[in-house]
Amino acid sequence: QVQLEESGGGSVQAGGSLRLSCTASKYTHAYSTYSMAWFRQAPGKEREGVAFIDDDGTIYYADSVKDRFTISRDNPKNSVFLQMHNLSPEDTAMYYCAADRRTMTAIRLHGLVPGYWGQGTQVTVSP
Repeated sequence: QVQLEESGGGSVQAGGSLRLSCTASKYTHAYSTYSMAWFRQAPGKEREGVAFIDDDGTIYYADSVKDRFTISRDNPKNSVFLQMHNLSPEDTAMYYCAADRRTMTAIRLHGLVPGYWGQGTQVTVSP
């Protein structure tokens, strides 16, 4: 079990940048054993996994954000980050941090859903 809290969302103009942070607490296993991910969901659209980082550092990006977003983690700070550049209105969504002791690679392979989620942080990109 782990509690997740996101921060860093806000409103920016197209072409701008934001850095999202997610900090874990109240975890029952070492943070370094969790695989982490960022998902987003816009109104009326399906939830989309945008960036994933496993406990061994394996990274995967959705095609929609590849070359624009960077996911990283800082295990001593119990944190994962999403650096977003060249944002467009299509990136407007609620962004959620997710965690699981299973690898995100396995979760994607088997069509599963991460076990732990944050409350989300809103990202709004204006034209």
